[in-house]
Amino acid sequence: MAEIQTKPEVARTRREHAEKGFLASARLRDSLQAVLADLIELASQGKQAHWNVVGPNFRDLHLQLDELVEAARGFSDDVAERMRALHATADGRSGVVRATTALDEFPAGERRTTEVVDLVTDRIDTAVGTIRRVHDDVDEEDPTSADLLHAIIDRLEQLSWMISAEHREPRES
Repeated sequence: MAEIQTKPEVARTRREHAEKGFLASARLRDSLQAVLADLIELASQGKQAHWNVVGPNFRDLHLQLDELVEAARGFSDDVAERMRALHATADGRSGVVRATTALDEFPAGERRTTEVVDLVTDRIDTAVGTIRRVHDDVDEEDPTSADLLHAIIDRLEQLSWMISAEHREPRES
């Protein structure tokens, strides 16, 4: 690919072949970046919980946390690749993620299963909240990206329900 020199210190490349097409606005890029940061952080925190959970029903929760991590990692890759398809740069560096995620930091050390259920479902719900907050702006500019967000919401809300059910009591009818 031929480079176009605009200044001696800055090289830019031309968009060619598969790189033609829709360009994300700054608002769309920022919205998808916010989702990306939360998904990367959710995967990281899910693993932290997975490694340090103890107590009743350990094994089931341990396995559910792996499901969450797998989903969050996959969705973060989907969002980042969507950003690249829209000619936006995805930024998953740890410092950027930490500075921009809406998720609270996960506490250090071992945590009882009941506490992990609450901590993790809070973080899932926070990530879903970010997606819902940016959804209308994303949908207005790029319905295809909004479709991706719909799928993420669907799966994360399912995981939140399944994990939170670990220590719920049945409602009286």
